[in-house]
Order: sequence, then structure tokens, then C-alpha cells
Amino acid sequence: MTTPWDVVADEQIIQKTIQALENNEIHAVVVNTGKEAKEKALELIPNGSEVMTMTSVTLDSIGVSEELNKKDGKYTSVRDKLYAMDRKTQHQEMNRLGTAPEYAIGSVHAVTEDGQVLIASNTGSQLPAYVYGASHVIWVVGAQKIVKNMNEGMKRIYEYTLPLESERAKKAYGVPGSAVNKILIINKEVQKGRISLIFVREKLGF
Repeated sequence: MTTPWDVVADEQIIQKTIQALENNEIHAVVVNTGKEAKEKALELIPNGSEVMTMTSVTLDSIGVSEELNKKDGKYTSVRDKLYAMDRKTQHQEMNRLGTAPEYAIGSVHAVTEDGQVLIASNTGSQLPAYVYGASHVIWVVGAQKIVKNMNEGMKRIYEYTLPLESERAKKAYGVPGSAVNKILIINKEVQKGRISLIFVREKLGF
């Protein structure tokens, strides 16, 4: 069933939002397809870079997570390093690795037409890298995630994203569900060129 949160924004709104993001020092572009988004994202990450792929239905659906975490030596996968570690004995070291990678790549849950970015999280594990720790941040975002304002962004998170993420978490982790325990709002980036956002003219992720 289609909801208002499923609808890809029209071109005028996409371009308005891109300009607002640029004004807030978040470099933004738009591509037509998930395949093009994957190509664009990989263009932004030099071979040999250290990369942390955040948990993301969007990245998984277009093959970015798989590409960046391949064991072919093209990239240094932080996620692979974390999988090889023991959470009980190396907890703090694991936190440090995930907090300050060279590149962090993922998605977001809403972008306002005024250029604000909203990311909801259960644990908050991806947020430190986005806020400050990562040298470079890349977000791939389906254009259905563009909302009018902050109020709409919050409604989208609670009414649409949370139920879908809860279902995903149940299947993936065997937990009762997910929760919106932490929300990151980025109004502006102070380090010019640090954050790049790739909109896709398709419904991707939730």
C-alpha cells in the first residue's frame, strides 16, 4: 500500500532541497537509478581507503555494502575488522574503530526542503562517525525521503520508518523490534567538503 512517505519528490522539490543542502555545506547531487547511485558513491571513495558501511537497507539494495566489504583488498573494511573482534574483551577498541573511520557511508531517514538531515537510531552506533568522527561521510538517499519540514521528518520517522525497521530487526536479529532511542539532526556541516549526499530518483530504503 502506497503512503505519502513512499512518493518520490518531484524535480522542483529535489532541486530546491539540493540547493538548501549546498547552502548548509552538504554537497548534494541527484542520479536516476540505484545503479547510478552505486557508481557515484564508489567514485567518491579512493581505492585503499578505510571504509565503514553503516547498516542500511538502501546500501544493501543497490550492492554498495557488498562491494565495499569484499575481501579483495580494494578497500579496508572496518566492518570486517569488527566482525573479527570480541565484543566482550575489545569493546572500547571496537567503539573507536566504528566512531572514526576515514569514510563512513550509509543513508538517512528524512531530508527537509530547507536542507536539514534527520537520522534515527536504536543504539546510536552510526551517529558519532556522522557527527564528527569520520573524515568523509557519504549518504545515499531515495528521493521519497524528502519532506517539507522538521515536523514532517519526525512524523516520517515514527509513522513509517520505525514500523518497517522493527520488522527488519525482528527478522535479522530475532529481537522484539526496534526503537527511536536517538535522533541526529544536522542543520549544517562546518567542515567544507566533508559530507556528500546522493539523491536517487527512485524509492530506496525506508
